[in-house]
Amino acid sequence: MKNTLMDLNNHLFGALERVNDEELKGDELKAEVDRSKSVIGLGKEIINNARLAVDAEKLRLEYAPGHAKLPGMLESKPDLKAVGNKS
Repeated sequence: MKNTLMDLNNHLFGALERVNDEELKGDELKAEVDRSKSVIGLGKEIINNARLAVDAEKLRLEYAPGHAKLPGMLESKPDLKAVGNKS
């Protein structure tokens, strides 16, 4: 599984859109709210994990300057459509 923080952002906005669907009522709305709460909780943990990776990199830079690199989990996937690959 290779998800990025941008994917998380898209999932969070998707959950927001579903909860804001005015046609959802009763049990369907409750189920969507519960699902959204789960996405939010998991999202917070993913963000905390990413923050930990950034903090660790900052510490590494403090003790080994000149060797900076973005933690792998924070790298974004290339946009294949932007480079001409339509698949």
